[in-house]
Amino acid sequence: MKKIAITGSLASGKTTASKILSLNRGPLFSADKIVKNLYQKKKFKKLISKKFQIKNYSKIKTLLREKILKRRTNITKLEKIIHPIVRKEMYKFKNKNKGKRLIFYEIPLLVESKLMNYFDIIFYIKAKKSTRLKRFKLKGGGNEFFNFLNKKQLSDIKKIKHCNYVIPNEKNKKILKKKLLDIIKKYE
Repeated sequence: MKKIAITGSLASGKTTASKILSLNRGPLFSADKIVKNLYQKKKFKKLISKKFQIKNYSKIKTLLREKILKRRTNITKLEKIIHPIVRKEMYKFKNKNKGKRLIFYEIPLLVESKLMNYFDIIFYIKAKKSTRLKRFKLKGGGNEFFNFLNKKQLSDIKKIKHCNYVIPNEKNKKILKKKLLDIIKKYE
C-alpha cells in the first residue's frame, strides 16, 4: 500500500487535485471533510460552545471565526480539539483500506502537523497568494480571515522541502489534471 498525501497552502486547489489523483485509483481521506462533519455533530457543537462561550449553535462557525480574529490564541485552542480527532480518523481510514494499492489523503496542515513521515509520496499544490485569495473569497471567505490563516501557515519554501512533487495550480483544471496524471501513472 502506498499512502499518497496532497497538501498545499490555503485555497491552493488541494481538494480538486485530490479528487483528480484518487479518481478510480483509490480511496480519498479529506481532513477538511472530517472537520466539516464534526460541525454537524451535536456533541462537538456542545464542546465548542462550552470552550469558546458560544450560545448560538446555528452560527457556531461564524461566531468562532470572530472569536479567533479577536483573540488569535483561540485558533491553537481549537486545533488542540480538532487535530487529535482528525488523526484518529486518519488511522481508521488506513486500517479500513489496508488491502488497497493506493490510498490518498488531503491534509492541509501536513507539514505544520509534522506528518510527513506518515506518507510515501507527497504532492504540494502551489498557487500565488493573489490566486488563493480570489478562490477563498469565491467560497465566501473574507480578506481578514484569509490573511490571518495564511500567516499562520508555514511558507511555501519551508513546506516544499518535505514534498516529492510541486504542482503549480495557476491556470485551469485541465492543465492541473494533465500535470497530476503524468505523475500518478508512475505509481499505478
